Amino acid sequence: MDSSQSQGSTLAGLVDNASIQRDESCLDGIPVYVKELIAGGFAGALSKTTVAPLERVKILWQTRTVGFQSLGVFQSLHKLHKHEGFLGLYRGNGASVIRIVPYAALHFMTYERYKSWILNNCPMLGTGPSIDLLAGSAAGGTSVLCTYPLDLARTKLAYQVADTRGSIKDGMKGVHSLPAHNGIKGVLTSVYKEGGVRGLYRGAGPTLTGILPYAGLKFYMYEKLKMHVPEEHQKSILMRLACGALAGLFGQTLTYPLDVVKRQMQVGSLQNAAHEDARYRNTLDGLRTIARNQGWRQLFAGVSINYIRIVPSAAISFTTYDMMKAWLGIPPQQKSQSVSAA
Repeated sequence: MDSSQSQGSTLAGLVDNASIQRDESCLDGIPVYVKELIAGGFAGALSKTTVAPLERVKILWQTRTVGFQSLGVFQSLHKLHKHEGFLGLYRGNGASVIRIVPYAALHFMTYERYKSWILNNCPMLGTGPSIDLLAGSAAGGTSVLCTYPLDLARTKLAYQVADTRGSIKDGMKGVHSLPAHNGIKGVLTSVYKEGGVRGLYRGAGPTLTGILPYAGLKFYMYEKLKMHVPEEHQKSILMRLACGALAGLFGQTLTYPLDVVKRQMQVGSLQNAAHEDARYRNTLDGLRTIARNQGWRQLFAGVSINYIRIVPSAAISFTTYDMMKAWLGIPPQQKSQSVSAA
């Protein structure tokens, strides 16, 4: 236990000294909002790539892909590796990273900007975590609207299961000999030809419905939990990882059914006749139809793997962002606005 604490202290020391060790002449001339974009983008790319195989399995479960519905996490990963090789575990991750870099960059940057604006223009709201709730929700909505087509492409690519290791002898009907889409450009072009701009935003309704409370709660819980950490452990890497993991876990649990509806709406055109009920009019209709036709448990399909995924993902994302902020010399919003930290 003592060794873990000493390692955490050592890492915290590295973070504290990061701003001193950086190249002042190169970084100090960069606008703060650009630094926030860089920090957020790097944090998003690192966290997303770390959990990419689990993310793909989650999507296959959510969309009821034949051959994966009754498998466990490790069985699903093994099956993907068997038919598609190691790179198959990361199918769709290219689109995911291309999406998450601008998404996370915009998310964290607009969060800081919205937070600054609220502190300056709405003093009656105070300076506590409630500000993070509002700023996080607004930032989540902004980043989703700007990057949603890439999320759609990522889901469609991850949904396809192709056999790249020769013929399949187990008779799994859910594996396509050739994928319907080849790459991000192919997906976006096909979707645009089929449904225009509206098609590129299919499933955006439940995404926005889910991201507004999720993003807000995530930032709120992260800041709220840090307030209860003893001052001597405030800069501990391990403590930041723990706060980030719990914040992500809390937000995901409350909004997970909306993510299931979104995924089924996104892959509706790829599913066969047996799954035509994936064509939903709106978010509420999707929730009702899934609960009625597929059972309420389907609204939480893949939630177990999501818990496994979200803990390292949220922890890495928040911690990396805090470390990048320290290294780039980004001042805390409260201090920059002459408001005492809550």
